[in-house]
Amino acid sequence: MLPQYERLVDPGGSDTTIVSGSPGTGRSAVRLRFGKLAVITVMFPVVGFLFCVVWSLLYNFEQANATHCLVYNFLPSLSAAIGNYQPQRFVWQFSVLVHAPPRYAIAFLYKNFHVGLLRKRSKGLAKLACLLNITELSSLVGLTMWTSISNYEIHKFCFSSFIISSLLYMVLLIVINRVTREGDLLTASERKSIRYKKRLFVANFCSIACAVYFFVRHNTYCEPGVYSLFALSEYVFVYSNIGFHMTAYWDFISANLYFDWRNGIHFSTMV
Repeated sequence: MLPQYERLVDPGGSDTTIVSGSPGTGRSAVRLRFGKLAVITVMFPVVGFLFCVVWSLLYNFEQANATHCLVYNFLPSLSAAIGNYQPQRFVWQFSVLVHAPPRYAIAFLYKNFHVGLLRKRSKGLAKLACLLNITELSSLVGLTMWTSISNYEIHKFCFSSFIISSLLYMVLLIVINRVTREGDLLTASERKSIRYKKRLFVANFCSIACAVYFFVRHNTYCEPGVYSLFALSEYVFVYSNIGFHMTAYWDFISANLYFDWRNGIHFSTMV
């Protein structure tokens, strides 16, 4: 069952609990605070990627920083850090695969939320945003499972799809927020979410522009350290993308996730 989004009275205040009479069931269900779920979900790629970079610097420094120019570099590229060596490859694949199911659920949560906000003629934007979100996540899973070494063509396609869909999703979400949620009636959490979405989108777009510039410059002039600046731009891209999705924490700060065997997963806001 796809995640639903409802409003009801908060039956308690703990992060994780078992409650009786979950929404629409009359039976007990496991309840988890959305904020806790968001933090747990985002920590997998955050910590996983940091581990891959640090481990590559400590144990694969020469190989991970080697380029065709044979000049000195001090940071490994994204693909080298997460896909070329073990245990980095396993850690990154594990991190992405574990965090993917909650991300898919949140994508449908956003769709239902936006459908409720948008006017009838504009509800297609909610479905388009959901499609872009799912495409982005599926592309991330694809480029993680098929590395540039194991299958370059699939990895290249998934990487391109990931960048395009993620940028379009960010833009569309900002547009949806602009036409539905900006105003004096927004809560402090909603204002913070919208503000950080805009900042993280700018950071994400600028990091892509910088990565392209440094990559072209590296291949043209073969200057020491330039490829590492390209890698640093990739790092900013990764973490700004993660940060953008983490703003769901403020969008659904009062939400709970429920699970029971009859209705599956569903979300509810507390009033």
